[in-house]
Amino acid sequence: MNLVITGTSSGIGQALARRFVEEGHDVWGLARRPQQAGGRFRTSVCDVSDWPAVERAAKEVAAQWTHVDGLVCCAGTQGAIGAAMNLSPEDWAATVRANLEGALFTVRAFFGALSRCPRRAKVVCFSGGGAASPRPNFSAYGVAKAGIVRLVETLAAEWRELPVDINAVAPGAISTAMTEQILRAGAGAAGEKELAAARKQLAAGGQPMDKVVALVAFLLSLQSDGLSGKFISAQWDDWKTFPARRQELMKSDVYTLRRITEDKKP
Repeated sequence: MNLVITGTSSGIGQALARRFVEEGHDVWGLARRPQQAGGRFRTSVCDVSDWPAVERAAKEVAAQWTHVDGLVCCAGTQGAIGAAMNLSPEDWAATVRANLEGALFTVRAFFGALSRCPRRAKVVCFSGGGAASPRPNFSAYGVAKAGIVRLVETLAAEWRELPVDINAVAPGAISTAMTEQILRAGAGAAGEKELAAARKQLAAGGQPMDKVVALVAFLLSLQSDGLSGKFISAQWDDWKTFPARRQELMKSDVYTLRRITEDKKP
């Protein structure tokens, strides 16, 4: 496969790029920092929150590849940490842009290359803490990640008649630079609960990256054809049963963000 992965200079993006290259796929990494390219791994320096930069990167890829089989949007930042009313509005907005607009810009820029894929093309986006429930002191990050999940659902609905699947992955408590950022922020900004969880996570090594890689590999594969618009946990959901349940899942609201109401029936 020809895969474009954002955020490949560290964390989950880097782990995915390495694994897919090892498995014989061609990977084009996009990241803010320069990376060592070679063999099946190519790279572009790109800030995904900068539309012209993303557009330029897409043109670089198009000059070398006839199509893209899969796009994985991993780039993101925890950004502004602290009580929402104490944060700089500019910093808050910049965090949302980096995460939410970065995902949209990347999908938009590579949609043409995905549309030329000879099989069903795949897009995988990443949610994060705060996407499915409130996360005090991480409002900008949580709001952006919830927005990504709704963006995935919306695009899946718009693409219903197109041979492109898009899904969102909740990776779980993976130890990355974001975990270190919580420690640097301290209890005053992040809160005692978040600080204690970050310390425990680092001490234990965090949840397994292998589950994240396996879920992304599944969502990029032909096995996931027709599964689209879902919000899936790498650590907790039994996604290996999804191929046999595809029609059932696509007719229901399971693995989506929905409003819960009281049952008024007698």
